[in-house]
Amino acid sequence: MANTCLQLSGFIVSCIGWIGIIIATATNDWVVTCKYGPNTCKKMDELGAKGLWAECVISTALYHCISLTQILDLPAYIQTSRALMITASILGLPAVALVLCSMPCINLGNEPESAKNKRSVLGGILVLIIALCGIVSTVWFPIGAHREQGLMSFGFSLYAGWVGAAFCLLGGCMITCCSAESPAPYADHNRFYYSKQGPNTVPPSTNHAKSAHV
Repeated sequence: MANTCLQLSGFIVSCIGWIGIIIATATNDWVVTCKYGPNTCKKMDELGAKGLWAECVISTALYHCISLTQILDLPAYIQTSRALMITASILGLPAVALVLCSMPCINLGNEPESAKNKRSVLGGILVLIIALCGIVSTVWFPIGAHREQGLMSFGFSLYAGWVGAAFCLLGGCMITCCSAESPAPYADHNRFYYSKQGPNTVPPSTNHAKSAHV
């Protein structure tokens, strides 16, 4: 019962983390940048927001975004973060499906318990890979943006990625730890098996000794 509750909790936490990863991948508010220095940008009331897919200029009277479509001209940190976040978003679907099919309340035919454990472990490993991709992307991107431009603050998308990666890490550990195969019940090997014809009996002898008559 404890393993079931732990597995269900890990599944829910992993789903929340996967949703956070998808939100971070789809939105562009990763970092707030400033090209002229913090004081100058505050006086000019002009900041920049940068994400995986677009770079925006933010001011009181203007919000303009330019799509980052020149893939070969993009810095390495943007290309790598894109690839990792897309991979994490795609891997979430088979991971959720594997963990869901390994739940005790779902039976796929007359499969043994070991098959469910293997699916659950594989799903937990995929969730941990999602967490690793999210951690690398959300850490490397602000470092690269700070080196390229002045970094003012972190955006909503980056926080969503951090929370999603942390939830996936926690959920993947919970699923993997509670999916260890339980020891097989003790089997008594000293059993007697009988054939359908029943126990062996000695057939009565047809050669009876004749009794002596006096």
